[in-house]
Amino acid sequence: MPSEHQLFVFWCQLLALLLAARLLGGVARGLGQPPVIGELLAGVLLGPTVLGNVAPAAHAWLFPDDPGQRGLLAGLAWLGVFLLLVLTGMETDLALVRRLGRATARVATGSLVLPLAAGVALGFAMPEGFLGPNASRGVFALLMGAALALSALPVIAKILQDLDLMRRNVAQVLIAAAMVDDVIGWILLGVTSGLASSGSVDAMRLAGTVSGLAVFLVAAFTLGQRAVDALFRWLRARRAELPNTLTAVLAVSIASGATTHALGLEAVFGAFIAGIVLGRSRFHEADTAAPFDVLTRAFFAPLFFATAGLRTDMTLLGVPEVALWAVVAVALASASKFAGGFLGARAAGVPWREAAALGVGLNARGAVGIVLATVGLSIGVLNERSYTVAVLLALFTSMIAPPLLRALLRGWSGSEEERARLERERLLGASLLVRGDRLLVPSHGGPNSVLVARIVDHAWPEAVGASVLAVGADVPEADVAEVRSAFARRDVAYEKAGGEPLAAILQHARLGYGAIAVGATDTRVAGALVSPFVDELLASSPLPVVIARRGRRADVAAPLSFRRILVPAAGKPTGRAAQEVAFRLARQLGARALIAHVVTTPTPRRVLSLFRREDDERRAAAEEVAERVVEEARVLAAQLGAQAEAEIRLGVSVPDALLALARERAVDLLVLGADLRSFSGRPFLGHGVEYLLEQSESSVVIVTLPPGWNGSSRAG
Repeated sequence: MPSEHQLFVFWCQLLALLLAARLLGGVARGLGQPPVIGELLAGVLLGPTVLGNVAPAAHAWLFPDDPGQRGLLAGLAWLGVFLLLVLTGMETDLALVRRLGRATARVATGSLVLPLAAGVALGFAMPEGFLGPNASRGVFALLMGAALALSALPVIAKILQDLDLMRRNVAQVLIAAAMVDDVIGWILLGVTSGLASSGSVDAMRLAGTVSGLAVFLVAAFTLGQRAVDALFRWLRARRAELPNTLTAVLAVSIASGATTHALGLEAVFGAFIAGIVLGRSRFHEADTAAPFDVLTRAFFAPLFFATAGLRTDMTLLGVPEVALWAVVAVALASASKFAGGFLGARAAGVPWREAAALGVGLNARGAVGIVLATVGLSIGVLNERSYTVAVLLALFTSMIAPPLLRALLRGWSGSEEERARLERERLLGASLLVRGDRLLVPSHGGPNSVLVARIVDHAWPEAVGASVLAVGADVPEADVAEVRSAFARRDVAYEKAGGEPLAAILQHARLGYGAIAVGATDTRVAGALVSPFVDELLASSPLPVVIARRGRRADVAAPLSFRRILVPAAGKPTGRAAQEVAFRLARQLGARALIAHVVTTPTPRRVLSLFRREDDERRAAAEEVAERVVEEARVLAAQLGAQAEAEIRLGVSVPDALLALARERAVDLLVLGADLRSFSGRPFLGHGVEYLLEQSESSVVIVTLPPGWNGSSRAG
């Protein structure tokens, strides 16, 4: 139990380190450097390098040579790095590594192999005085190899965010390669940690450590991933409050850290893997970690880095041998990392400017390098001399990478294909309906369910997953299997709903979906808009609903073959949502979109009056409004890559005018946006929509949005 004096000193330590770290971190940010540089320098200023020389008595009181006192501060600092690694893992997207293929593989290989070999060679070349008390020459060399091989994913990501380059091809390859470097670096650190107690690189012990690590990784990404998915699904289904969700995140992370510690690896490695598993869960909400993300970055992480700087004695650089090997380490690390990244990129056909940016960007080691150095010191592989060299290496490479990367990538516009992709992503982010969230397709089988599945499969981006939910007690398995097979372009999950169908659908809607797609029934039920079930769903859904009904002559067995798609332009949010579906569908199918706007008049005689000379002003005003509405739709069609034409008509009835236009132009799909209202106890979409749904010979898609929907709203 710490004494009152120890606790008082501990609080003074926290205050001094936190204020200095936050202040100097802000200064570093203002100078265009990562805040971690300032946070580390805060520790250097308060440690033996500056305060210990300028005011030794004050330094001795504030940071006494007392194991108990050091333990208090070290425990809190390690909690900081633990949480930081959880957050880093959450930002790691393993799917990105697979998607970027050859370029990522070659850049990652080059940026790993050369620095790793250089680091191992450096470890064998450095004098005996740099080895920690628990290090054999082989273990020390392996840790130095890891120190040179890894990259700082958080630092690299922050630089790219500041330059607004995160979605560029070069940035994606850079992030993916940094992920690979980080993962391999942490595996090497885990192996080194497990070998430190043996004092030598024993082949059998190494095989055992690697085997244990392999079992842990396989279990984490299979059984562990399923368990995390089930946990987060359970929490979302019960609308768990944020404190309960955060408790779950921390419990999973601590359990993973404890497991790796029990395996003889570092707990921070388990935290990193837990973060990846948590971030990959499709039931994980992006803003779940925001509170402890803020607390970690505002308190725990600065405290850790300041504490790491506190243990760095830069006066050791006054020793010629330490200064010499520090310069050698920095030069070798920078050259090998740049050469590996650059050569790997050029081998993949990347232009020289992008290849140079990859070599420079991967050189930043930042926070990850400090963590590795701190772990190396704590397990006795490094001593004060080699720890100072490792920290200096991380500091220098992190300081030099941002300005060089900015100089190489400033003003970089990318290829035409890349610019087109970025524009599509921008439009997807600005969409009301067609976005990146999963689709929920409740179904009891039938041709209309197959139709709606095919429509959303073609209208939504391929990366968006879908879940087919079998609803009803007597659903034929073959019918639902046909709905599942209608999805040819995306990952599809299948589940059976238990209990009352509507309640099951609404419960699923809270699990992170972006829209519900449902097939209408072919037979009308008296007093119902679509069917009693779909009507209840419309009235209760917290998400947009897409409803499809096939045309009278449609062949459900045939693939989608719509050639002309009619979508009204009315200037409403629901109309915009319908246009997103229609235009994306038209582009994917190679169909032609027909944008229609009807200027309505009270009577047929009034239609004729608009052509008289005395009504020129009224006609011009009507035409101006119509043209403006239609032009907005034309622009959206062009942005989404759809071939479109527009027609403005005069008429007494909008539905009749649209039906007439559909017959004249051989339209085979009508996409309508509808504002949902309640009337006489049932949902009401307006007489026009209901009339079109009943009378249209073409297939019909109806899109509804819940009240207040702005494209970023979510159920839950």
